[in-house]
Amino acid sequence: MIPVNKALELVHKTVRPSKEIMELAITDAHGFILASDIESPIDMPPFRQSAMDGYAVKLNGSEKYKLIGEIKAGDPADYVLNPGEAVRIFTGAAVPDSADSIIIQEHIERDSNVIRAMNPVKPDMNIRPKGEQVRTGELALSKGIKLNAAAIGYISSLGIQSVRVYQKPKIALIITGNELQKPGESLDPGKIYESNANMLEAALNKNGIAELSVLAVKDTYDDTLNVIEEALNNHDMVLISGGISVGDYDFVGQALSEIGVNQVFYKVRQKPGKPLFFGELNQKYVFALPGNPASSLSCYYMYVVPAINLYMGNSNYHPIQFSAISQSKFEKKGDRAQFLKAIYKDGHVEILDGQNSSMLHTFALANALVYIPEDVNRIAVNDSVKTILIPQY
Repeated sequence: MIPVNKALELVHKTVRPSKEIMELAITDAHGFILASDIESPIDMPPFRQSAMDGYAVKLNGSEKYKLIGEIKAGDPADYVLNPGEAVRIFTGAAVPDSADSIIIQEHIERDSNVIRAMNPVKPDMNIRPKGEQVRTGELALSKGIKLNAAAIGYISSLGIQSVRVYQKPKIALIITGNELQKPGESLDPGKIYESNANMLEAALNKNGIAELSVLAVKDTYDDTLNVIEEALNNHDMVLISGGISVGDYDFVGQALSEIGVNQVFYKVRQKPGKPLFFGELNQKYVFALPGNPASSLSCYYMYVVPAINLYMGNSNYHPIQFSAISQSKFEKKGDRAQFLKAIYKDGHVEILDGQNSSMLHTFALANALVYIPEDVNRIAVNDSVKTILIPQY
């Protein structure tokens, strides 16, 4: 059994970016990770550009200027200004090479075709230089950047239509347990409704995983072996819910060993989620998650989400975490690290009741996890505690 920090370190050391790189239209690339650097094909902006609505002027030591024309966004900057001349100009428009400065419209008085500056005018005011953001041939975005809406807008502004990105993983989600029945069926004696499939499928979908297979396995060794082997043959990552403990009908560990999956770690000194398995076979990755729903979801957020990001090429991914002031007191039982469901707001965090590993109700209300290290036994009100944001979808 290993500590949390070691388990996280091993995930980061083991998971490698996808070998599959594809070219995507920029309109389809949101959420993907750049697989190669982007060099700018143009200067951005491609010309001297007005940052404000106002008047482009050629300085002459006077506060008065003669207005000789107008330039709108999209017009060529054909005017050649002599000292003491000005053109009306609008935000985003090209600035004539002969213009020294732009006076914003709120800072002038106008009388027909003559303007007067109400404040001192300095050179280069309100002018965006050519290539201010990036120059031709310079690095525009680095490999490993996640493409959000702003990045897509930026790349589009450079005239680029497609990008090289890492393939997202194909994931198989295997659900074990003869005691499980699908929601909507009449519940038989001794059975419970299966929730982990819907829960994890929803989380994976919101993580941008489009190629997802959900497989059920009977609690027999042969069925467990065959389903896991088939999943590994056809997917990049396999998540297994349940069956990883040491009960008489928990066959997952034995099956993984026979298939040849290399065990990176098994069991973490944490609560919930101690019986967590992580392994690798030919750059395919296996997480065997605890069957208890809250344990399974905690392990998903802390270990699987980083692995997905690492596979997609996001080597710098870490869950969002910070210190917050506890509004609750809590006494930990045992010596394992603990993840507590909590509500974070405005720098403060409230630890919720109902921390049992089988209970999802508290998780449904939480937007954060409070992390208690192994060497901390209690939290008092107003203590500073490590807080990890749960992705909100």
